[in-house]
Amino acid sequence: MKKYLIYCVVAIAISACNKENKSYEATSDTVAETLEASDTTLTEKIIKTADMRFRVKEVQQTKEKLADLVKAEGGTLAEFSIQSNVERFEKVGYSADSLLELTSYRVEGMVVAKVPSEKLDAFTNKVAGMAVFVDHQSMKMDDQSISYLSNKLKNQNRVEAVAQLNKHANKKSNNVETALNLKDDYIDKKIENLSIDSRVKYSDITLNFYQDNTVKKLVVGNDNLADYRPGFFRRLGLNIQNGWVIFKEFILIISNLWMLVVLVLAGYFAFRYYRKKRKSALAA
Repeated sequence: MKKYLIYCVVAIAISACNKENKSYEATSDTVAETLEASDTTLTEKIIKTADMRFRVKEVQQTKEKLADLVKAEGGTLAEFSIQSNVERFEKVGYSADSLLELTSYRVEGMVVAKVPSEKLDAFTNKVAGMAVFVDHQSMKMDDQSISYLSNKLKNQNRVEAVAQLNKHANKKSNNVETALNLKDDYIDKKIENLSIDSRVKYSDITLNFYQDNTVKKLVVGNDNLADYRPGFFRRLGLNIQNGWVIFKEFILIISNLWMLVVLVLAGYFAFRYYRKKRKSALAA
């Protein structure tokens, strides 16, 4: 009796395994059919970027013209900056109390704009027309078609995988966490494709421009303090007065040391007396 019971248990286990294998094979076949049926049409996704460096007559006016041109072409101004770099600086005498400040500087500007991709070539040609001289001009095209299709197909697989996990979800399994991870990946790929669409529609262009060195003249106050000193004769009179003050102070110092002066004089006369007496003795 026990032997027949064991045979029954083994038969039931084998049957369950066969059902799982068939279910797995069916699922695999379904996934394969889904992949084959997916839309694998390759859509062209070309990202264009350009940059230019050129010389202009006046940087500020060029920046304003570029802003108007970007707006007229249906684009947007993403960033701009203007800066002055001092090449040489010097101050020379201009009058008794003023100096002539000479500054040689170079003004440079930078504009980053987003322009509709279909108008990028025409836009760069118009910008070149504003330049006195074009130093550098380039355009780069990056094909993101494969990456875009890859993200799209992966997202389809994620949607189907989440649907399958939701059907077999239970509290004891980790299907919920897996489904959340798949959804997060789906969002990342979706955002990446949206970014590609935006960059395909609007091209980034960087414009660097500059003007010839400019010399700025400005009369400023003389900050050299030596130039503000009085004239020679006035300074001579002041020095004589100052010398008289110093002499009086010296007399006052000596008056404080009168005892020392008396001792010096006494010593001097004592030395003369001794010397005179010695000479008289030698003569005798």
